[in-house]
Formats: sequence, structure tokens, C-alpha cells
Amino acid sequence: PGENETKVNLEELKTSVLYSGPVDPAEWVGLRKSYPLLVYLRNNLLMLAILAFEVTIYRHQEYYRCRNNLTAPVTRTIFHDITRAHLDDGLVNCVKYFINYFFYKFGLETCFLLSVNVIGQRMDFYAMIHAFWLIAVLYRRRRKAIAEIWPKYCCFLACIITFQYFLCIGIPPAPCKDYPWRSGNANFNSNIIKWLYFPDFIVRPNPVFLVYDFMLLLCASLQRQTFEDENKAAVRIMAGDNVEICMNLDAASFSQHNPVPDFIHCR
Repeated sequence: PGENETKVNLEELKTSVLYSGPVDPAEWVGLRKSYPLLVYLRNNLLMLAILAFEVTIYRHQEYYRCRNNLTAPVTRTIFHDITRAHLDDGLVNCVKYFINYFFYKFGLETCFLLSVNVIGQRMDFYAMIHAFWLIAVLYRRRRKAIAEIWPKYCCFLACIITFQYFLCIGIPPAPCKDYPWRSGNANFNSNIIKWLYFPDFIVRPNPVFLVYDFMLLLCASLQRQTFEDENKAAVRIMAGDNVEICMNLDAASFSQHNPVPDFIHCR
């Protein structure tokens, strides 16, 4: 670029995809020469093997139940004979119960922790948006109120991760056209571009951030399923309900509303 076309110094231009070397248009769509080919395809083959293994297990379970006239369990758990009534029977039953229903009981808190992890790992403009959403969800306080807004939160996570995916891809470098925020009239430096998570040929968006967003989206989707399961009587019989015991969590009145033995205030 000419002197008036950009404000980027020469050292930064040397790291740009447009000027560091020849551009292969095939790499923008994910194609590049690789040797040996097995190393290039091993992750794809591993994913196919895992999917085939999963389908085989589900098909075998369905065939076994049809052959022996068995019905599928209400909940997809490992220990089918463990219910909420077995939680206080001993340490072994407690561990089995939480292996079955840990996310059912503590999924919402796990989502909050993952949201804080996304904010702490990213520390950019989208982290601020995640913080606003976290405040908006926590402001509802009651679990039923959070369940009402949770589908919108899942939709937001799905849309924002898709939008960021396209930002990471960016425009093809083959036309040799730089972004407007790299022009001479734009008052953007590399730190601002990195914080705004803009696509750029010098400071590329970090795609690892999408892994944290994906883990949050995965847990939020599971929590949405949990909110739906809480309204099913069969699930509540097996796993227990998640209704708040009382509005006022005072220590003096808490024990009389608690349906399970109180090992703290009872001597």
C-alpha cells in the first residue's frame, strides 16, 4: 500500500497475510497439500469412528430391548435403580446419584461458571456482552424465571458463535483488498482490532475463543433440556424436584421446610 493508504508500520505489514508471501485461494476454503495424507485426515477419521461407535451402541440397545420386550428407561442414566430417595442412604449411593443427576441438580451453576470462564479467557468486546447476559440472567433470581429466559439465552449463544465463526474466516485474501479499519483514515490500531474481535490479516481473531463459547453453548443446551425435564412427573420421581424450599432462606426456619435430614442444625 501507498503512504496514504494505511497507518500500519512496516514491521506489522510483514506479518500480514496479504504481503508476507503468495496467497493460495484454496486455503481459504480449507484445502491445502499435506504429506502424509493420514496425518491431515486423522482428526476427521477419529470423529467418524466415535460417531460410528455411538450409533452401534444405541442400535444394540434398541435391538436388545425389542428382543426381550423391555422398555427404555425414563432418564438416560447409568444406575437406573438409584433415585432421589437413595441420596442420603450412604456415600456409595450418593456418588451413584450424582453420577446420574449431577447436571440435573447443578447444571445451572455449571453454566454460570462456564460463562465466567468465557469472560475471563476472552477479555474483549464479546466478553462484555457475555457479562451483560450473565447479569440479566442472575437478575431473574428465581429458577422458574430463569427457565423462561433460558431459551433466548441459548439462541443468543448459538447466533453469536456462528457470527464469530464467520469473523474468523474473514474475506478471501486472494483479491488483495484490506479491511476498512486498516485504511489511512481509520483510527484503529492492532489492540483495538483485537479487542473488538474484527477480522484482520495482521492480528487474526483467535479461534480458540470459540472453544470456550462452544462449551458454554453445549452446557446451556443441556440445561435447557433439564428445564424441560423438570416439568415431567416421571423425571421428578426419579431425580427429585428443583423447586426452592422456601422464599426466605433463614437458618431458623429452613430446617422445618427441608424434606431431608438436617445434619447442621439438628444435634
